[in-house]
Amino acid sequence: MPSWVHLHMAALRAVAVLTMLLGIVCPLAVTGVAHLDPHTSVAYAELQAPRVARERGLDRAEVERLIRRHTTGRALGFMGEPAVNVLELNLALDGR
Repeated sequence: MPSWVHLHMAALRAVAVLTMLLGIVCPLAVTGVAHLDPHTSVAYAELQAPRVARERGLDRAEVERLIRRHTTGRALGFMGEPAVNVLELNLALDGR
């Protein structure tokens, strides 16, 4: 395996540990490529909101509003956790 792969895996493990200590599961660190989907946890999206706002030159409140708008509820109203559709959120952010 190339050395950059080992470095990338170590970085993902570090992110996973830090986010778990904060009580947030980092989806990119705990899922394999074959299991990627267009959703992330609400907590992880909110953790990213200040950075996204800064990088895109937007007000943080606007980013948080868009996160809420693109959050889906529980499946059948009781299964799983609410999640943010990252694809739809990014398209909305691109449209700003």
